[in-house]
Amino acid sequence: MRWDGQAITADDGALPGLGRMAGLVRTVHTPEFAGVTFHEVLAKSALSKVPGESRMPFTWTINPYRGCSHACSYCFARPSHRYLDMNPGEDFDSQIVVKMNVAEVLRAELAKPSWAGDAVALGTNTDPYQRAEGRYRLMPGIIDALEAARTPFSILTKGTLLRRDLPRLTQAAQSVDVGIGVSLAFVDEDLQQAVEPGTPTPRARLDLIRAARGAGLPCGVMIAPVLPWLTDSTDHLTRLLDAVHEAGATGATVLPLFLKPGTREWFMAWLRRDHPERVAGYERIYAGGSYASRAYRDWLWDRVRPLLVERGFASAGHRAQARTSGHARTAWHPETPGDRARPDEGDYPVGSLVTQHRDSGRPPGRTGTSAAASAEQLLF
Repeated sequence: MRWDGQAITADDGALPGLGRMAGLVRTVHTPEFAGVTFHEVLAKSALSKVPGESRMPFTWTINPYRGCSHACSYCFARPSHRYLDMNPGEDFDSQIVVKMNVAEVLRAELAKPSWAGDAVALGTNTDPYQRAEGRYRLMPGIIDALEAARTPFSILTKGTLLRRDLPRLTQAAQSVDVGIGVSLAFVDEDLQQAVEPGTPTPRARLDLIRAARGAGLPCGVMIAPVLPWLTDSTDHLTRLLDAVHEAGATGATVLPLFLKPGTREWFMAWLRRDHPERVAGYERIYAGGSYASRAYRDWLWDRVRPLLVERGFASAGHRAQARTSGHARTAWHPETPGDRARPDEGDYPVGSLVTQHRDSGRPPGRTGTSAAASAEQLLF
């Protein structure tokens, strides 16, 4: 495993960064997951508190896995692997940390008298229904624990393995609010496999949306990231939104590519290899940092807005904004604190997220998980 000149071993006990979050149980290689190493750990906690300054419209997250074999070249979570002394390139794709006891720890945290039943979001860092879930089956225990504690929750995924748990999710929805979000940015399967080679096909994810809706669950779609010159044509966006609408999605949000340090280097390496003619354009659009230029965001929004309106996707879901300032800082206009963003820009689509909670019979309060958790810890 080598990336940007740094070599890291994967022998038992040779990854000291794991000790920051949990105790390493064992390292596993299996024939059915060629090239992937699983680091099975005993987690210290399951719930992560979102820092107060975060723009996220939820307060708590659960991440049963660290790293993701979906191997999306654009994944914003890549830099989080540095917290474990692993690199955000090949290690993120192939060194998967598995929190073996996450359901047990979660049940204990939710049983504390201080837990107020606030909504919990899954899939905020790495995908809880990535391929590893087929082996480890952590999600059924997590869903059962949340339902038993009457805690509403939402799941964002590219993984069609969620279909396995639809009966369990439907049952949970009888007593708590459940949100489902599917991430789907491509209709061209060849391009999809090139950019995110470990993910299910677009057709399979459309079938997942249909299955979730058929089970009576809401399902919003994150059409993200839009890749300049590759997936931002009117034709591509129209075909994708038509497919999502036909599948029965309850909402859709369209967001441009976000390239934070750690992700930027990995994505640009893919772009130079597969689309060298586009490199200069990307360097121009992302010259100002992690976000696409204001001009590009405005241009894309002007193209997207009528397409959303025509398909009934114009109504906002949950806005990603800073709770500290009340200003709508979004992926479209994140760097302009003096301006209010346009309606519906950067929202979580309808059906994908729950922020309210039903009456749990408990007074408002905080869990025992540290409220001083850093932004780094939020992801884990």
